[in-house]
Amino acid sequence: MSDSDVKLGYIGLGDMGAPMAKRLVEWPGGLTVFDLRLEAMTPLAEAGASLADSVADVAKADIISVTVLNDAQVRDVIAGENGLARFAKRGTVIAIHSTISETTAEELARQLQPEGIHIVDAPISGGKGAAEKGELAVMVGAERDVYERVKPAFKLFASLVVHAGEPGAGTRMKLARNMLTFISYAAAGEAMNLADKAGISVQQLGRVVRHTDLQSGGPGAVVVRENSDTLQPDDFLYGPLAHARNLGEKDLTLALALGEAVGVDLPLAEIALKNLAAGLGVPHTAETTKE
Repeated sequence: MSDSDVKLGYIGLGDMGAPMAKRLVEWPGGLTVFDLRLEAMTPLAEAGASLADSVADVAKADIISVTVLNDAQVRDVIAGENGLARFAKRGTVIAIHSTISETTAEELARQLQPEGIHIVDAPISGGKGAAEKGELAVMVGAERDVYERVKPAFKLFASLVVHAGEPGAGTRMKLARNMLTFISYAAAGEAMNLADKAGISVQQLGRVVRHTDLQSGGPGAVVVRENSDTLQPDDFLYGPLAHARNLGEKDLTLALALGEAVGVDLPLAEIALKNLAAGLGVPHTAETTKE
């Protein structure tokens, strides 16, 4: 089946859904969109999308994206009394882009498998700006053949599309990714407090953090191992990560000393110092000592 034979649908045209759907307007097989708010659909119609009067109209599409608020809305749109499952034909793929519970996609996939409807969890990362530019990252939980079916369409709004595994795996990857993001936000608050109390400009600190993260890759720079197992000394990653461990423990110790000097509690820094070595896969042994 060529792209021109595949019809796309989109439900949920909010801050993320609208720019993602707009990127799909150029799809050869056409795009049908639906949102409860007419004003949300109007710009898509002006861009060339077809407007649906209801979820049932969108169910005629072959690949349907859903970007709504939460698990309850996802379940209602897909499996509710007037949801997509009631009207969709066998072979339809329904992709959930919302961040939801790690069990929701699995449950819906099992529920709709007898109907021949494929559920894909495909949460996105990158924010509205990346959606507008077509530079999102999409983490896809789907059977491999279904992943290959949706990938060409997803590439219109994403510059990175990865197969995370079976249904549910995309959500698990997104939750791990967002956990890292929001832990780092909390750590940023702790760093700002330390800088402020130490008489340093928080604005200038922010400039330095953004610049150096752009150069070094930030926390993602150490997410390079095959798994979370402890590395063996002969692993090619052992040396660089042991070096990062030693530098990190030294600098965290110095930061904690500064915090004590200016009267600032740094609980996240204390946890980082305690867990850094093991987290990097290079825990201390009898042959290593903390600097």
